[in-house]
Amino acid sequence: MTSLPGGSDHGGSGTEPHPLVCARCGTPADGPPPVTWTCSVENGVRQFFCEACARDNLRAIEGRLDSSWW
Repeated sequence: MTSLPGGSDHGGSGTEPHPLVCARCGTPADGPPPVTWTCSVENGVRQFFCEACARDNLRAIEGRLDSSWW
């Protein structure tokens, strides 16, 4: 029997869920990403931003500027 690529022979997905935190201010989110948070993919990395950070930087987000420019 063979395992799927990236899988584990011990069952399960092989990866632990990571706690979700705002990539800008570090505010933690309980559970799945809240509907009011913003998701951005920058340099192939998915980042989440809390409602406060997203509101403060709305024009930069709409202009598709990477968060390093904010």
